[in-house]
Amino acid sequence: MKLFISGHTGMVGSALVRRFEKISGVTIITRTRQELNLANQAAVEAFYQAERPDAAIIAAGKVGGIHANSTYPAEFIYENLAIASHCIHSAWTAGVKRLLFLGSSCIYPKLAPQPIKEESLLSSALEPTNEAYAIAKIAGVKMAEYYRKQYGVVYHSAMPTNLFGPGDNYHSQNSHVMPALIRRFHEAKESGMSEVPAWGSGSPRREFLHVDDLADACAFLLQLENPPDLVNVGFGTDITIRELVEMVAETVGYTGRIVWDTTKPDGTPRKLLDNSRIHQLGWQPLIPLREGLAQTYQSFLREKSCNVLRS
Repeated sequence: MKLFISGHTGMVGSALVRRFEKISGVTIITRTRQELNLANQAAVEAFYQAERPDAAIIAAGKVGGIHANSTYPAEFIYENLAIASHCIHSAWTAGVKRLLFLGSSCIYPKLAPQPIKEESLLSSALEPTNEAYAIAKIAGVKMAEYYRKQYGVVYHSAMPTNLFGPGDNYHSQNSHVMPALIRRFHEAKESGMSEVPAWGSGSPRREFLHVDDLADACAFLLQLENPPDLVNVGFGTDITIRELVEMVAETVGYTGRIVWDTTKPDGTPRKLLDNSRIHQLGWQPLIPLREGLAQTYQSFLREKSCNVLRS
């Protein structure tokens, strides 16, 4: 099988490469952003026509935390819409029979009943701080669903919960909560800071999944003959942001004071996915949060020492 993995230099894409390299008979096709701009429709069409992969996983996208989503909504909706539409349509025109589109748990309504079932999609309003990103991802999910319905190709989507792991983006302003906290506490420890600020009240609850577990779930889903159009991929339990902050500080070894800035937004009160659909299909995650966090911090230290830290 020739498998195209888009976004292979990112955290998710690199985890997918690691996972599929272990499967015999799979030839992995990748392109860097410099080699293939996924926002360029003509370039994407030419790539698919030349390579003719048997399957594709669309893991590329513009991602970020609350600050980045709130500051750059135009970029988030444009780039993610372009990637989804170009990668899905061009795959179909090139005869690609199997495609897995990766979305995000933020596609679900802000006040969706918890745990969030796949059926909650489009049932009420989105979280305003990441609405632009969510709308683009919803379009990709629906595009895969409709191409499957109309053309008979097995195009389907997976909605991962909050991800973490090696190769994450540790930008001080634009990263997600887990890598932002790892970097913040590490730098505070190194510089001897007596206190570290934390955003919001700490009360929102979040679910976290190690990226290697997601990659394993993707391999599992691609083996199914008739997968669901949409399936959640999460760990099944959540913790408060306050608990997460304290866990990161402990893992890093920071012993100073944590100061909560309640003028900053909390975002969605809770995001816990209902993972019963994928569990019933036969897949379960393997990496507990505390163990995965310790592994991720060691990856952060290695990436930093080798000057390959994404920031």
